[in-house]
Amino acid sequence: MRSRPIPVLALTLALSASGGATAAATPHASPSAPTAASAPALTDPRPCPKQPGFTCSTLTVPLDHRAPRKGTLRLQVATGGNVTAPKGVLLFLTGGPGQPGVPFISRISQQRMPELAKNYRFVTIDQRGTGEFGAIDCPRLQAEVGGTDIEAPSPGAVAECAGILGDRRHYFTTEQTVGDLDLLRRALGVQTMTLDGVSYGTMTAASYAAFHPRNVRRLVLDSVLPHVDPQGDDMLYLTGLRATARVLRDACRTAPACGFDPAEDLAWLARHRADHVRIWDMLVGYEFSDPTYRDPDPAGFPAGSGDVVSAFHEARHGNPARLDRLLKLLDSGGDDPAGYSAGLHVATICGDGHFPWGTSEAPLAGRQASLDRTRRHLPARATWPFTAASAVGNGFVQDCVHWPPARHTAEPRRLTLPPVPVLLLNGDRDLSTPLEWAREELRYAPRGELVVVQGAAHSIQNRERGTRGREAVYRFLNG
Repeated sequence: MRSRPIPVLALTLALSASGGATAAATPHASPSAPTAASAPALTDPRPCPKQPGFTCSTLTVPLDHRAPRKGTLRLQVATGGNVTAPKGVLLFLTGGPGQPGVPFISRISQQRMPELAKNYRFVTIDQRGTGEFGAIDCPRLQAEVGGTDIEAPSPGAVAECAGILGDRRHYFTTEQTVGDLDLLRRALGVQTMTLDGVSYGTMTAASYAAFHPRNVRRLVLDSVLPHVDPQGDDMLYLTGLRATARVLRDACRTAPACGFDPAEDLAWLARHRADHVRIWDMLVGYEFSDPTYRDPDPAGFPAGSGDVVSAFHEARHGNPARLDRLLKLLDSGGDDPAGYSAGLHVATICGDGHFPWGTSEAPLAGRQASLDRTRRHLPARATWPFTAASAVGNGFVQDCVHWPPARHTAEPRRLTLPPVPVLLLNGDRDLSTPLEWAREELRYAPRGELVVVQGAAHSIQNRERGTRGREAVYRFLNG
């Protein structure tokens, strides 16, 4: 889910001078909108800046795939030049939702996964509402929470963003992005594609496969967000809350053993500090720099300011200085919308999600009452080491309890993935998309294989320190 950048990956893309992000996301009537009579095409080809060997183009898509005459959006696409690659197109899908794809094509294909570039034509896309030319820019939301999933924005920031989008808030859901991806496939002139998604990109990839089963050759799902939520609790992030105990205890069993229970320390803090949601947010952000959770000097941090396990233990026993410093260092907010659009994140999560009050189509009146009932009735075992207040206070819920009614995305009729090979890849230290979610998604993949990367956190292909996960991808896609 989260794709919060760490220093080595931080994006500093500038918005285009010709209108900025909000203007770029505005639909405009166009006679060239893709229809049954006009085949989709990639237009305005040009070299991708600072990414030699890749071509950037524009794909024009309907604002609303259910009613294509409402207007269009223009999405940036990056493609490799090896159009005759023996294994065809590999569409790499980034996460969030809110993260663009085009800036990552060189990193993923040339630096992290070069063995795949010999056989596949890499393609990435700035999904609707993201990127240099199309990012939704909601200034207060960007300033308050940026790329976090968990820290909650103020109701005023949510209201401002809803006002900026207006009626367009209906059209930035996964269902609409799936429609964009199929137009991209047609524009590339291929019948089938291999899809490789990371984090929220796994939901996009799996949803595409469920909607268009005949157009997928293989799927890689890295750091898995399930594409269906039959229990209706993913937006409460209950699986992630519970996973913190497993992950921290496992970190403490690694030599040298801690000699105390970090989950009990965290449980005490969650019940004795008012900033328990910020603590959770910090913990999930921390994994990107230190998947051991115990390194006192992780890259990008001031010397001696790491080791979140010790920070929890010290804070419980009367010395909160290290924890408070980590909270400050990993405070959310301020991300450039071109690198991560908080507005797109909210519009997609609220349009896709299932909440205690139902979906985004539920009226605002009554949502808070439903949330209050959920807080009162959630058993301790559902959230421990955190609390019910942590669950209902997370950013997903607090974004969407205030989001105006919007059209709910349509889930695919067929929930099971098509019988194509599927590789699910997850780190056992991942708290953003915990391993339990990958096991859940595996049940919907009849030809699925799960590879667990021990000691790894979120986003294996982008951030794994070793090679085991990437080698599994090579075997799966090249073998």
